[in-house]
Amino acid sequence: MSTLRIACLQSAGHGRDVEANLAELDSAAVAAAAAGAELLVTPEMFVTGYDVGDVAELAALPLTERVAAIAAARGIAVVAGLPAVLPRGGVGNAAVAVDDSGKVLARYAKAHLFGEIDRRFHAGEAPAAVFDHHGVRCAVMICFDSEFPEPVRVAALAGAHVVLVPTANMHPYGAINEHVMWTRAWENQVHLAYVNRCGAEGTTAYVGRSRVIGPDGTELAAAGTGPDLVCATIDTDAVDGARGAFDYLSERRPALYGTLAVSAEYEGTGGEQEQAPETDAGTGGAAGKGGDM
Repeated sequence: MSTLRIACLQSAGHGRDVEANLAELDSAAVAAAAAGAELLVTPEMFVTGYDVGDVAELAALPLTERVAAIAAARGIAVVAGLPAVLPRGGVGNAAVAVDDSGKVLARYAKAHLFGEIDRRFHAGEAPAAVFDHHGVRCAVMICFDSEFPEPVRVAALAGAHVVLVPTANMHPYGAINEHVMWTRAWENQVHLAYVNRCGAEGTTAYVGRSRVIGPDGTELAAAGTGPDLVCATIDTDAVDGARGAFDYLSERRPALYGTLAVSAEYEGTGGEQEQAPETDAGTGGAAGKGGDM
C-alpha cells in the first residue's frame, strides 16, 4: 500500500500578476505542508491568470523555475498551471509537476482547447502526463481534457492511481464538477482531483466547487464557491479494492472499439463485424511520461 496526501488550492488568483500568484502559491505550500500534504495542486493557469488575454510575454519568464524553488523551499511537491513555450513553437496552456526537491517530474500542455478563450494557445499532443511520486502513479491533464472519456481512460490504462486536473470551469457549466468528474472517477476506478478557480476574471465567472473523488465514487474532499484549501489522501489500496470488487478495465473489449481511434462515424450494420486490432491494451505509452513540453 502507498498513500499520498494531496492539497487542492481553490483560488481566484491575481490576473497577470505573477508575483502575487507566486506569493499565494508559497503561502498555500506552507499551509498544505503543515496539514500533512505531500503534493499541492493549483487551478488552471494559476501562475498568470486564465482569462487575461495574450500571455506569450509571461510564458517567456522562468515560471517553472520559480514554482520549483517554492516546492524545494517548502518541502512539498507542486502541480501548477501556467503558460509555457512549447518545443515546436507557440504557447501552451500547461501544467508542470515538480517534486519536493524542485526536480521537474512532468510537463503537460492542454490537448483539448475550449472555445474562444483557448484560441491563443497551441494544443498539446499527449492525452496526459504520468509520473510517480511516493509510490503513487499520478496523471495530469487540464480542464476540458477531462470532459472527454478517452484521456482519463488512457491515464487509467497507464496505471494512474489519481488523475490531477487543474481547471478553470466557469458558469454555466457547473454540473461538470459533480456529475462528469464523478463519472470519470467511477468508470475508470481512479481517484480524481478537480482543482478549480473561483471568483471572476475578465468576462468569466468561475464556479469553484473543487473536489476529490475516490475510485468507488466516494467524495473525499469538496470546496464551496470561495477560496479554499482542501486535502484528501490518495490510497493505492482503494484503487485495488474498487477493481477487486468489479474491474471495468479488465471487462473492456478493445477489439470492438477501433472506430473510435480512426473515424468519427460508426458504420456498423448491426451484425458481426471484422475484429479490429487491439490498440489500447494498457501499456501506458500513449500517456507520455513528461507530456508535451
